[in-house]
Amino acid sequence: MKIIKKILLFLLVVFVLAQLFGPEKNEGKLESMDSFYAETNPPDDVKLILKESCNDCHSDVTRYPWYNNITPVNFWMAEHVKDGKKHFNISGWENNSVKKKDHKFEELIEMVEEKEMPLPSYTWTHTEAKLTDTQIKSVVEWAKQVRLKYSLEPKAE
Repeated sequence: MKIIKKILLFLLVVFVLAQLFGPEKNEGKLESMDSFYAETNPPDDVKLILKESCNDCHSDVTRYPWYNNITPVNFWMAEHVKDGKKHFNISGWENNSVKKKDHKFEELIEMVEEKEMPLPSYTWTHTEAKLTDTQIKSVVEWAKQVRLKYSLEPKAE
């Protein structure tokens, strides 16, 4: 029994010390999303959906819940945000070619229609982010309009 107590004490000390370390937070400026919103011109209902369901993982501005202060949860969340921004980054939108923007919107439509986004692990704790069928329809219609706009622009590589 003494060995179990020692192991538990050791694990507690490791856990407490781990709280002193954490990943860099994704806390950019709201203005980093301005060019995306100006270029894609989402209606107000879609803009609200993007804010509640997308921006935390797909922009430089993440709203962190209280449990992000707990290691190792903060590392797990940081990896999710990094991966989300790799696939679709609202904050870096102006750096993409028209062809890439069009492709990103093609992926957005597919992921939202198939209900793969937002991730279930996100909607468990952010219930407001779970999309209704009406919201999915609004996002998809807007995204298709954006794709139509991009199809009319020259596609420089």
